[in-house]
Amino acid sequence: MSWKLLMRSQPCKLCSLRKVLTAPTHRPILPRFTYTTDNQSKKENKKTVDKLYKFSVDVRKIRRLKEWVLLEDVTYVEEIANILQQLGADETAVTNILERCPEAVVCSPAAVHTQRELWQAVCKNEKELVKLIEQFPESFFTVKHQENQKLNIQFFQELGLKNVVISRFLTTASSIFHNPVEKNKEMIKILQENYLNLGGSEANMKVWLLKLLSQNPFILLNSPASIKETLEFLQEQGFTNFEILQLLSKLKGFLFQLSPRSVQNSISFSKNAFKCTDHDLKQLVLKCPALLYYSVPILEERIQGLLKEGVSIVQIRETPTVLELTPQIVQYRIRKLNSLGYRIKDGHLANLHGTKKEFEANFGKIQAKKGRPLFNPVAPLHVEE
Repeated sequence: MSWKLLMRSQPCKLCSLRKVLTAPTHRPILPRFTYTTDNQSKKENKKTVDKLYKFSVDVRKIRRLKEWVLLEDVTYVEEIANILQQLGADETAVTNILERCPEAVVCSPAAVHTQRELWQAVCKNEKELVKLIEQFPESFFTVKHQENQKLNIQFFQELGLKNVVISRFLTTASSIFHNPVEKNKEMIKILQENYLNLGGSEANMKVWLLKLLSQNPFILLNSPASIKETLEFLQEQGFTNFEILQLLSKLKGFLFQLSPRSVQNSISFSKNAFKCTDHDLKQLVLKCPALLYYSVPILEERIQGLLKEGVSIVQIRETPTVLELTPQIVQYRIRKLNSLGYRIKDGHLANLHGTKKEFEANFGKIQAKKGRPLFNPVAPLHVEE
């Protein structure tokens, strides 16, 4: 083949190759919806936007965070605002609620009325109810499983939980109300049975149960199998029934949310870090149940943070509850104590651990002691003239 003939035929091969490379073997998969504002996409509902502007809502914020609300064909801006106003919400409260939870405007007014009645069953003061809705709008406008919500509210009231506690559940643990009431009843029964099997008394069972629920309502989201597995694991570790009850109370039921494997890892790490026997480690855990709850990376970080501040392993073993503090809190408290001349590494860690209120009280006592005069100001002075 001549050179000219070769050049003449090459473009055809290139074109064929280009077609092979560029021609798709199947239709590209496109997203079903595209939430953009170009001319080819679904346009914003102008009526929704105008009504939100009427209530001084920052539409740009909604457009940035939850634009899908503005694309809905049917919304109930005025109706939802009217329901809130009937409860006593002022203009500022209505604006705040719609900005924080714009999806409220796609809820049907009938569903929101029902939700209002459900929440009023435990929060009869409308002013307080408006405050709750303003603080937790997402919980209020989650208007699904309303029959389950109603039956669970009645069940919790029958258990003896106070309305103020149930109100807190509705705002911060709303998922437990979406459970069928039968599931929550089953979990309560299992907790009661295990409490009695561990040596708890019938007389104290109700108080124990209500306290556990008020501290950690999410315990109802566990499965019966996970509770059984956790209790059996703790018994295998040598904890007595009485000690397990102590751990459950101190950890507020969060123990059931841990897998035995993660607890075993934490136990093994602590045993190695503190160079102690199984018996000694058990005593440490009873003093500081968080040793079971915290993961190995958290425990390692906190121990290393204390060691960097000059605290010894021996001191940590004496006061293991200091591990409940983050490294940042430890640094802050040590700096404050150092400002008074108190050397943490030379003393006990009792003044370091505890809640913020407890620490500030201890700090105040040390500060007062440091500032106390060495002589009695009311005693007569014997001075030679």
